[in-house]
Amino acid sequence: MLGITDYWAFVAAVLVFLALPGPGTFALLTSTGKGGFHAGAAATLGLIVGDQMLLWLAVLGVAAVLHAQPVLFKLLQYAGAAYLVLVGLRLIVARGGEAQPIRIHAEHYFRQALLITLLNPKAIVFYMAFFPLFIDPGTQQGAVTFGAMALTIALLTLVYCLMLVAFARVVTARVKAHRKLARALERLAGIVLVTFGIKLAQ
Repeated sequence: MLGITDYWAFVAAVLVFLALPGPGTFALLTSTGKGGFHAGAAATLGLIVGDQMLLWLAVLGVAAVLHAQPVLFKLLQYAGAAYLVLVGLRLIVARGGEAQPIRIHAEHYFRQALLITLLNPKAIVFYMAFFPLFIDPGTQQGAVTFGAMALTIALLTLVYCLMLVAFARVVTARVKAHRKLARALERLAGIVLVTFGIKLAQ
């Protein structure tokens, strides 16, 4: 199908990777918890846009350049790690009643999710390793094949993330009635982001 060796295996692989929790997932949940469904939807769009940018950078061979320039790759890793740690620390140290470390504006959540995605240079290398597994060299159609794969990833991400946002919204409505539990979950999200940031820098 359009140069993809096994389309449904490709779909299954994408779903598996989506199900694995990562910085984007926790950014999505945090956005939903603070700004509701609209903030979660904006964060979803940010994740998708960032993911598509990294995907096409990988297609254009930027991953090979980054791989050949370890110093540049490391600088991008550290920038991404620093951003995740900063957001995480703000969530951890924020006090109840204070201004939230992340403002409740849809456009802000979009930017935050976009930055978290773009500042993960490992994703570019991942796509460079992932795509060849499902491309048939004999029937692939260049941009058409990659475009079909990119569109599939975007649609699956949209459906999965919006379902996650809807579920998180229901949970958040109940958690807000228990401020101590809500604060504990917020700190947990901060710790997770800090952990991901440290891991990304290694």
